[in-house]
Formats: sequence, C-alpha cells, structure tokens
Amino acid sequence: MAIISSFNSQISVLTILLVFLSTKSSSTSSCITDHFIQCLNNRSDPSFPISGLIFTPGNSSFPSVLQTYIRNLRFNESTTPKPILIITAKHVSHIQAAIMCGKESRLLMKTRSGGHDLEGLSYVTNTKEPFFIVDMFNFRSINVDIEQETTWVQAGAILGEVYYRIAEKSNTHGFPASICPTVGVGGYISGGGWGTMLRKYGLSVDNVVDAQVIDVNGKLLNRKSMGEDLFWAITGGGGESFGVVLAYKLKLVRVPEVVTIFRIQRTLEQNLSAIAHQWTQVADKLDNNLFIRMVLTVVNNTNGEKTIRGTFLTLYLGNSMKLVTLLNKDIPELGLEKSDCIEMSWIESVIYYMNFPIGTPTTVLLNRTLRFSNGPSKTKSDYLKNPISKQGFEFIFDRMKELENVMMAFNPYGGRMSEISEFAKPFPHRSGNIAKIHYLTIWEEHGIEAENRYLNYTRKMYDYMTPFVSKNPREAFYNYMDLDIGVNSHGSNASIEGMVYGHKYFKETNYKRLVRVKARVDPCNFFRNEQSIPTS
Repeated sequence: MAIISSFNSQISVLTILLVFLSTKSSSTSSCITDHFIQCLNNRSDPSFPISGLIFTPGNSSFPSVLQTYIRNLRFNESTTPKPILIITAKHVSHIQAAIMCGKESRLLMKTRSGGHDLEGLSYVTNTKEPFFIVDMFNFRSINVDIEQETTWVQAGAILGEVYYRIAEKSNTHGFPASICPTVGVGGYISGGGWGTMLRKYGLSVDNVVDAQVIDVNGKLLNRKSMGEDLFWAITGGGGESFGVVLAYKLKLVRVPEVVTIFRIQRTLEQNLSAIAHQWTQVADKLDNNLFIRMVLTVVNNTNGEKTIRGTFLTLYLGNSMKLVTLLNKDIPELGLEKSDCIEMSWIESVIYYMNFPIGTPTTVLLNRTLRFSNGPSKTKSDYLKNPISKQGFEFIFDRMKELENVMMAFNPYGGRMSEISEFAKPFPHRSGNIAKIHYLTIWEEHGIEAENRYLNYTRKMYDYMTPFVSKNPREAFYNYMDLDIGVNSHGSNASIEGMVYGHKYFKETNYKRLVRVKARVDPCNFFRNEQSIPTS
C-alpha cells in the first residue's frame, strides 16, 4: 500500500507541475500579446485608431476573420497553427506599427493579400513560432487611367476587381493576369503571376511600372526611392521576403473589341494521345495572339471504364474565322470547327474561363468570397522543354488512371515569353520552355490519413513525369509554392537550404541576386517563411 501511495503522490506532483508549466506558458503568451497590442496602439497614427482592427482568439469575430481568406481547406483544420492575433490594417501606419512592434516583440509576421498561396504560408507557419497576420483586404483601391493606359492597384484587391474596373473604363484594354478572379494582387504579382495573354504580353510583372513597399524600417518607398534592385526583387521574387507590398502601378494592354474562345474535349477513344503529342510540338510556336491550354483529367467513359479526357480551352485575340484557319493548319488532329467557337468581349472571356455560363453578369468578378474548390488541395509544377511522344503520353495516361485524382494542366509558353531575358525579372522560365505543367489534386475527405493518401498520389504523378520535364535543376514556378522541393529553417544551414528551392524557382543567377538584395534590405531576416530568400 505504501508503494501505491508513493506512486500516486508522484503522479499528483507531476500533474501539478504540468498544470503549472501550462499555466506559466499561457501567461507568458498572454503577456507577449498584451505587450504587442500596447505597442501597436502607441505606434500607429492616433488619427486612424488601430484598436478596433485587432482580433485575438478571444474575440468572437476571430474565426471568421481568419477563415474568410483561407483558400486551401487543407490549412483550416482544428490542428492548424493559429496566429496570436490578426490586424485588418486600414492605414499605412498600421502596417508600419506591425513591422516595428513585431521586431520589438520578436514575433513572426505574415502578410495576407488574398490567401491563395498554395502552402498557406501567408496565414500558417510550420515552425512553432508565435506569429501574427497583417490582413491586407482593406487595401483594395483601384485607380484606372485610360488616357495614360495605367492603373494603381493596392495589394488587397483581387484580380476580378481589377478586370472589372478596367472594363468599366474601356472595352479595348485589359491586363495579362490570372484566370482565377479571387487571387489577391499583392502575392500574385510579387511572385510573377501569369495569365492567358502571356504569349502576347508576357507575365503580370513584365507590365509593372512602379510599386509601393514598406520596408523593415517602416519606410514607405516607391520605385525611385527603393532603387531598381528592390523593385526587381518584388516583381517576381516574392514580396514577402523583402517587405510589405502596398500597391503596384500596372501598364494596361490593348485587346480587340471581340475575342474568340472555345472549349473542346477529347478522350483517349478520340485519339487524345496523338492530339496531345501534336500540342506539345506546336503550342509554343503558334500565333502570339493564341493561347490554348490543355487540361488532362481522369473520367469514366460510356462503358463506365476509366479514360483520360483532354480539355482544350482557348483565348484568341481575334475573330473565329482566323482562329479556325490557324488551328486547322497547326493542330489538324483537334478537328476545330467554326461552330465550336464563340466570339465575345475580353471581359466576358475572363468569366467564361471561370466556367460560368455565357451571359453571367460581369459583377460576379467583384465577389471576393467565390470558392472554386470545396476541399483541401495540393499543387506542384514542372516545365516542359521537349515535346512528349504519343507513346510518352500513353505512359502518362496509364499512370493517371492508376492514381485517378491528379489533374494536369499544360499552359503554353513561347511568343512574348521567349523574347524577354530570363534575367529581366526574378522569374527565369522564358525561352526554351514549351509549357508550364500544373499538377492539382483536390479531395473531399477529411483527416490526416486522407490527406497523406492524396498528397502521395500527387507526389507519385510528379515522380512519374521525371523523364519528360526539365532537369538540373528540375524547375518550378514560385507562385505554385511547393514545400516538397525544400524548406528553410533559417538557422546555420539557411544558405544551403535556400539554394535547394531557390535554384528551382529562380535559377542560380537570379537567386544569387535575390540573396544580395535580401541581405541589404532585411539583414536580420525579419520577413521570412519556410521558402523565403535567406540573407546569405
């Protein structure tokens, strides 16, 4: 009995110790939060009070503020790390205060524009560090100047709002950006975002003429005051490594009053292998006004058997007669007919690409909370430099049927993309690329077991594609952030860890330049995440 009593006493002491340590930890965390909030109130402009814009977990609005701009539900689980607070900034001084107080309190800062970063790094960390979020959704003004053919756009605006405001002023202007209208401008442009007019006008960053950024010292800078190195870095190298991007000045591009679109689907039974092979031979060599995307998915045929469906989705900056003539010459296997084509305005084509019915009002572009996926997802990317044979596609299609859930989208390059130097912006994937490959897996099941299973499917498909894609390094697209290709703990091995993913995203020369810029503008590495640019 004495032994049992002694054992129970030890358990009681251990329990008390654990409760004490937990209480102490909670008290310390609360202390840090209180000190941080006090600092924010003291440092922000009193004419623009910040107190009503701070949300802590104890606030009833905290869950909705956090979750509204979580676009990947993989990072909206009860086990997902949560910020100690969120600042829904409305004034420059709020961001400046967040930076200065974050440094003082030694807290990790996250900046969220639209929440579309594919690994959730604008609102999640895997480092177990206490962190806070500066949410930019209140910074969404758009000032279009048709006479100058430019527009200033704040970082919290979504691309749908940008398209809508341009179309309000002109039916012959547009901007070469994403097919997804809910993507936030700040992260999208700073990472080198692409769109359906890239073969005609290049990337979004190839059409940026000025920017505003708040640096690690809280200074608001424009292109002239920040200098060309930093301006270069935040137009394709990821703004989150260098400061907080407040706004970009964009150069508008000319579009015809009428464009042509079509969506054609072909299956394995309709000679898809030959069509896909032909696509890889010519997609980057077509007329610069033509963008034809190839999306491959697994479906069931009329007999209930698995097959592959290829969807060919096109934007042509011209009329349907010219388009039919072009494609019947360059991709005759597709069998395009004039009846497949639809003529419409450029702004209507944006909505069509989103899979909305023809005739959907353009005001749908202003809906900031549209969701195109109701499940968790995983994305990866590759670059195709050589055509894939018909036999190669047959191998790929067999592997896709084996895995079922992985979609592959081939987005063509060439045209203007091949004319711009790989050193002009941090984004280096220019001449020599036929297409960027986008892998996407979406699932509806919940739980870690389902997540691991679908992540494994995506990784397997990526492995199967190894013989067909770029090598040494195997290149990747920064805006399709993928933690599988390397992470940085920002410790003693930061330089080596950074090169692993840095060379894949930016290639060696551009990566080295980004590191030099980082070392100059943020030497203490305040702005960081698992794949940010290190200081050496």
